[in-house]
Amino acid sequence: MTIKDIIEIYELKKKLYGIETYKYISEIFAEIKGLHESYVKSKGIKDSEQSWRAFKGKNLEKLIIHIISNEVRDIGLEIANGNTLDKKRNISHDLDLIKRSLSINYGEFGLHLPDIDIVI
Repeated sequence: MTIKDIIEIYELKKKLYGIETYKYISEIFAEIKGLHESYVKSKGIKDSEQSWRAFKGKNLEKLIIHIISNEVRDIGLEIANGNTLDKKRNISHDLDLIKRSLSINYGEFGLHLPDIDIVI
């Protein structure tokens, strides 16, 4: 299961619930959890719960970005994934300013970026 599959499930639910589909994210992920457990068991992985937590966290973030991206861009803002700020070396000037603004200065230990998932 990929994020594309999750977005497809979300979009199907959107036809039922309209603009309030975000209220049913827990229901969507409960459905996805069953599919994920079946997949994990078929691969012979015993601890499906640990695998599920990592899968859910990573894909929940991507789903939230999918849900809010149009509205955020409509008001003239952009969305940055925390990994973009943390991992990339060659980021745009604007993202570099945001990264520096969010970083914490620990004096002799230098600047450190806290754990960030999504920045608007």
